[in-house]
Amino acid sequence: MTGRSTEPSRRTFLRMGALAALAVPLASACSPGFDESPDPLGPLLRAAETDAAGAKALGAEGEAVATARAAHAAALKTEVDRLNRPKPEQPGPGAIPPPSSLDGLKERLATARKQAEGLVPSLPRYRAGIVASIAAGCAALQQSSEKLGRGDDAGPVEVPAGVRLGGETAEAVQQALAAEHAAIWVYGLVSAYLPAAFTGAVSRGTAEHVKRRDVCERMLSAAGQTPTGPEAAYVPPRPVTEANSAMELVATAESDASSAWLGVLDRTDDAALRTTALNALIGSARRGTAWRAEFGAKPVAIAMPGQAA
Repeated sequence: MTGRSTEPSRRTFLRMGALAALAVPLASACSPGFDESPDPLGPLLRAAETDAAGAKALGAEGEAVATARAAHAAALKTEVDRLNRPKPEQPGPGAIPPPSSLDGLKERLATARKQAEGLVPSLPRYRAGIVASIAAGCAALQQSSEKLGRGDDAGPVEVPAGVRLGGETAEAVQQALAAEHAAIWVYGLVSAYLPAAFTGAVSRGTAEHVKRRDVCERMLSAAGQTPTGPEAAYVPPRPVTEANSAMELVATAESDASSAWLGVLDRTDDAALRTTALNALIGSARRGTAWRAEFGAKPVAIAMPGQAA
C-alpha cells in the first residue's frame, strides 16, 4: 500500500466531466439517424399477403381478389423494404388466419379498406398515393360482387375548409377539373347509345361529376386561379357505336378521373384536401367497376385504381 489518498482529486472530477461531455456527441453520431418505430404500412402488408393466400385457396371464386391483393402486397412490400424500418416480431402461426370463405373475405376487404383510408391523411405524399390506391382497389373489389358485400359508397367530395392551393397542388386540381369536364361530356354522349335501363346510372354519374367540377372550380377561384374550361370537343379512344363501346368509354372516363384525383393526393400535404381526393378516387373506382362489369371487362375490378398500368 502507498500513502496516496484514495479520494478522487478535483482534477479527476474535471477529467471525468470532460469525458462525459464527449460521450454525448459520440452517442449521437452512433445513433441510426432514421425512424426506428415500426413501419405503419407493415400491418397493411401482412393483411394483403394473408388475404391473397386465403382468396387463392378458395379457387375460382376468390381468384380476382387473390390477384388484386397480391398486387397490393407487392406494392406495399417494395415500399416497406425501401425504408427498411425495424420490423416487429411476427405473430405466431394461426395468429392472423387467412379467410376461409367468401364471407370471411368480405370482412377482410372491408377492414383493409378502412385501415388504408385511415392512413391516407397523415402519410408522406408518395406513400399516401399508394395506400389511397389500395383503399380504392378494395372498394372496387367490394363493388365487383354481391358476395363481397358491395361495400359502402365513397364519402362526399366537398371543398375542404381552409385549404390553400398553390404551385403544384393548384395544377393537380386543374387536371382533376379537366378530367371532370371530360367525364361530364362522356356521360352526355353515351346516353344516346345505352338502353333505358341505364338512365338512372347515367344521371347519377353525371350529377356526381358536375358536383366535383363545381368543387374544383370553387377551390381554384378561392385561390385566385382561373379554372380551366371544357374542351370544345373530345375524341374517344375508340369510336362509340353501340352499348358496349359506350360502357367502355364511361369506364375509361372514370379511370381517367381516378388518375387525376390520385395526382391531387400526390401533390398535397393538406389532410382535408387528401380526404376530398380520396373520396373522389374511390367513387370513380367503384363506378368504373360497375360499368366494367356491364360490358364484361376482365378483370372487373382494377387492383390499384389511378396508378399507371
